[in-house]
Amino acid sequence: MSSAPAGNQTPPEQQEMPLIEHLLELRNRLLKMVLAVIICFAVIYPFANELYLLLSQPLRELLPVGQMMIATDITSPFFAPLKLALVLAVFAAIPVILYQLWSFIAPGLYAHEKRLAFPLLFTSVILFYGGAAFAYFVVFPLVFGFFTAIGPEGIVELPDITSYLNFVLKMFFAFGVAFEIPIATVLLILTGATTPQDLAAKRPYVVVGCFIIGMLLTPPDIISQTLLAVPMWILFEFGILFGRLAYRQRQDDAEGEPEA
Repeated sequence: MSSAPAGNQTPPEQQEMPLIEHLLELRNRLLKMVLAVIICFAVIYPFANELYLLLSQPLRELLPVGQMMIATDITSPFFAPLKLALVLAVFAAIPVILYQLWSFIAPGLYAHEKRLAFPLLFTSVILFYGGAAFAYFVVFPLVFGFFTAIGPEGIVELPDITSYLNFVLKMFFAFGVAFEIPIATVLLILTGATTPQDLAAKRPYVVVGCFIIGMLLTPPDIISQTLLAVPMWILFEFGILFGRLAYRQRQDDAEGEPEA
């Protein structure tokens, strides 16, 4: 009986570790992730009010002279900065969370999978941060400028701090996830779910889908919808480009493997 190809064997680390040890290691990794978030929160929370002022600056700069943001709930001045500090703590702890996830799954991966997994995970974090930064520095000034300019005469704009925080966190999440499109595209190609040629052929449908997603995830104005849809389309094109390179590399590796 011929032995199974080396590429289909279970990695030795995965064979030697029983299920209970896997669960114990997973628990330890999760505890370290939670601890990292708690430490980041403890460092960030004393500056929560200042950070909220920085976050609200794109809107406050556009308010008429003498107008300011308000708190319609008695607990909002406490809970809004607290929520912001917690979210920022999770964002700040992402490198530690990524490292713990990588340390947990790496022993069960083959060499060629390790070469791809960590760069994809690292790039996904960078892209998420990039999407949030794009929303803050590009989208917010345009969107808030649009909203503050179209109000009817005689209406005093007094944005609520909790509503504003929920709005910007939703935008951060929408743009952060949208910027993950290149990673999703490359993964679809590497897993064999599709090919670069098939994705390129579906480009018209993808463009329409980008604008539909932009309409669903952003406020009902053409500016923010376009500012989300166009980067999604551009990132899709980058995903196809890098997907072609990964697809070609995978084919070269397959051709170079010895037959069983």
